[in-house]
Amino acid sequence: MTNGFFGRGPGTLVLAISWVITLNTMWQMIQLHECVPGIRFDRYYDLGRHAFGPKYGPWIVLPQQLIVQVGCDIVYMVTGGKCLKKFMEIACTNCHPIRQSYWICIFGGLHFFLSQLPDFNSVSGVSLAAAVMSLSYSTIAWVACLSRGRVKNVNYGYKKTSAADYMFRVFNALGQITFAYAGHAVVLEIQATIPSTPEKPSKVPMWKGAVWAYFINGICYFPVALIGYWAFGQDVADNVLVALQRPSWLIAAANLMVVIHVIGSYQVYAMPVFDLVERTMVKRLNFPPGAMLRLTVRSAYVAFTLFIGVTFPFFGDLLGFFGGFGFAPTSYFLPSIIWLKLMKPRRFSLSWIVNWVSKMLRLLYRKRTIL
Repeated sequence: MTNGFFGRGPGTLVLAISWVITLNTMWQMIQLHECVPGIRFDRYYDLGRHAFGPKYGPWIVLPQQLIVQVGCDIVYMVTGGKCLKKFMEIACTNCHPIRQSYWICIFGGLHFFLSQLPDFNSVSGVSLAAAVMSLSYSTIAWVACLSRGRVKNVNYGYKKTSAADYMFRVFNALGQITFAYAGHAVVLEIQATIPSTPEKPSKVPMWKGAVWAYFINGICYFPVALIGYWAFGQDVADNVLVALQRPSWLIAAANLMVVIHVIGSYQVYAMPVFDLVERTMVKRLNFPPGAMLRLTVRSAYVAFTLFIGVTFPFFGDLLGFFGGFGFAPTSYFLPSIIWLKLMKPRRFSLSWIVNWVSKMLRLLYRKRTIL
């Protein structure tokens, strides 16, 4: 919970500014998808290659995009295991407790099967279920916090800690915010699935979908952040559902909804990685395309993210670090840089000023996070 690190005022301001900035950069990405007549940039690194040249473009974009996609999948792996564990603890109080690592393995086992779905279109149903579950469990979280009321002796002040630890907490909170707006890493790949003609370009329905997604994002994150902080103050947990106990059946249902949500989200972020690795193995290593290649590549990727999730169950605590390297560039300042380079807005125009401000703010955040 970011407000637990920033406080009510700064935390809300950072959330709001990030929402506005990333909505703007999302619009830029959607417009840039077909910025050259007759060409569709179906992958982020294709757009990077066009903007920065074939030599440097993929190296500027691809490593950061992979950090986002693989990082999100590892976090989802850990989150899925944690919420499965919480669900069973509430639903079956007499059951023998199982270690969290085993629950992560159970959650990961589902993806060995789901990862064999061929493309984005085949996971659309899973993605829709994930979106519905996200709205549902977020609503349960803030309504449960509101009905529970404030904890005894709630404290809204900043936690007393060392300067170094305080800075780490602040940048970890910033990393969590950038994690919430990580969809830019897959937006072009999703837009590539939409038919496009000169009369009906794909950017029109894609932008409508993005606006709705951001609206749902806002009504999910803002009430949970604000009401969760009101209820628990500086002691609010990263996952507020873990701190809630009653009504038990509702909290159990919310944790199960989180599981369904991260199942769909894992597949959305994994699909571009599958496509990249499979294309590389076919083109450069002469592997024959087909079911065997898909089974090998996708199972290996799921096994890798599962291994990291089990080995480092605190992976989510590193979001500040990964936010500086991957989440912030792909969602905040890389779209602004590419927009300035390709669209060349008039100097000191509103578009020029907004993109330069966004670029400099996120570069400053990235530099301090890395340091």
